[in-house]
Amino acid sequence: MAQEEKNVAVAPSLTDDGSSRQQKFVTQDRRYVGTKETVAYVVYDMSQSFNIDGYSDRFVTSILQISLPLQRIVKLINSIWDTVNDIFIGAIVDKTRTRWGKFKPYLVALGVPGTIGTCIYWMLPLFFMGTGGNDMAKFITYFLLTIVREGAGTFRDIARKGLQATMTPHPNDRTRLITTASLVSGLVGEKLPSQIMNVLLDLIERNVINISLTNTFVVMGIFTAVVSGAGALWYFLICKERVMQSVERPSIKASIKSVISNKPILLMTLSKMLSGLSLGGNKSDYFIDVLHFASLGMITGIPGAIVNPFSYLAVPWFRRHFSSRFLYIMGSYLFDILLVPVFFFGAIGGKKNGMYKRIVPMGIAFAIWEVIVMVFWGVRSVIPTEMYNEAMDYCEWKNGYRTEGMTSVAQGLAEKLSKIVSSYISLWVKQLIGYDITAYVRGSAQSDDTQFGLFAMCTIIPFVTTSLGIIPMLFYDLGGKKKDKMYEELLERRSAMSKEATAGDMEALDRLAKMQMEIGNKKQTLD
Repeated sequence: MAQEEKNVAVAPSLTDDGSSRQQKFVTQDRRYVGTKETVAYVVYDMSQSFNIDGYSDRFVTSILQISLPLQRIVKLINSIWDTVNDIFIGAIVDKTRTRWGKFKPYLVALGVPGTIGTCIYWMLPLFFMGTGGNDMAKFITYFLLTIVREGAGTFRDIARKGLQATMTPHPNDRTRLITTASLVSGLVGEKLPSQIMNVLLDLIERNVINISLTNTFVVMGIFTAVVSGAGALWYFLICKERVMQSVERPSIKASIKSVISNKPILLMTLSKMLSGLSLGGNKSDYFIDVLHFASLGMITGIPGAIVNPFSYLAVPWFRRHFSSRFLYIMGSYLFDILLVPVFFFGAIGGKKNGMYKRIVPMGIAFAIWEVIVMVFWGVRSVIPTEMYNEAMDYCEWKNGYRTEGMTSVAQGLAEKLSKIVSSYISLWVKQLIGYDITAYVRGSAQSDDTQFGLFAMCTIIPFVTTSLGIIPMLFYDLGGKKKDKMYEELLERRSAMSKEATAGDMEALDRLAKMQMEIGNKKQTLD
């Protein structure tokens, strides 16, 4: 263990006047994670967006050509399956105790199979070349693969969020890692695969290069799956979980109770559930099917890309001057709010000859939008993640144990339930506006009504349907003195547990864990 990890468990004492030298300990920078693991985490963070998942809907609709009604069936059944398996998987993860940690075994074990499953997904058009939108063999294969990937993805997502909350016990160290990873990812080019896809699709549509759309999606999908999978697996192999779990395994009932009593999580969950009811479409559909210029998103993002790095450097300043609640709202909802003037600008001239059909004016409008939202991109990337991690620490502080699995399930469940409705309705709206799933491959245009509908789905409709998510966050209060007191007590408890574990006295450690759970029960009773 590096020297920087050896001396961090000592908990400073409290002064007689009730002030705390621990306060200084809480707010100063503490380095638990070494350079190698930090680099690996940055690579892992980049791997999360090194994909062409933004084109998944177009891939399924226009390349694999699954009809829209059949897609709705898959989304509905898969959402129900996702809801059911979350509860059991969350309970399994929370009860896991191994020498490698609570979350790491699942991430390592699912690394290679997950990559293989993703490669098969992008290869599906090769297996069903020339089949129609209602071909049952293609539909069943796609459906089964979706179900299997969803189950494995649930294990991976719960373990990933849990690992992020336990990779370091100090909030400043955790924020440093998240901010550094997000900043480097943005500078190095985490969106490079999507940008390459934009250019390729434009070149293919204009007959500049002679490559089929199917081969483009297959090759890019497999390439990004292998590269991102390798980067993530490297981090999972060398990472460490530094927040000790209680020896006492919480029951399912206790896990559920801990979620209900976790006010920060409840408010964030309710906010995500309400905002998850958002109806909308992908901007890439608008760029491709209306403007016939897939690379426009990349071009309009150039001015914002200049601002992007500074947004991460500004995160500490924002945190010093504004509450986490305010920053969460700004980071999560400002983007949709600012799309409203873009819609009204594009609507000038009506459906047939509207401004929304012109590349240059809309390019300028989206470029201005990109610059403004990039000012808050660092806040959007760092603050919600760190607030979730703080809520996990709050669970440990209040209950004496951590329930990352069930908490992740509860938060994800509410969000997924709302998205069952929004995804189903969004596909229905796409069908309602007359979207032709074969038009893109045939090189024909969508109707004026369809084109205006696609424009509205990526601008005005998201704002109208997400605003309710702001209301719950107005009651969020984990900050200031309350948060400082929480970390004071947590650091003292963890120090005691670390000393017992180092001494090898497992009976004493077990007694300490039970004592912490009793402290948590008393806190719940007082609350």
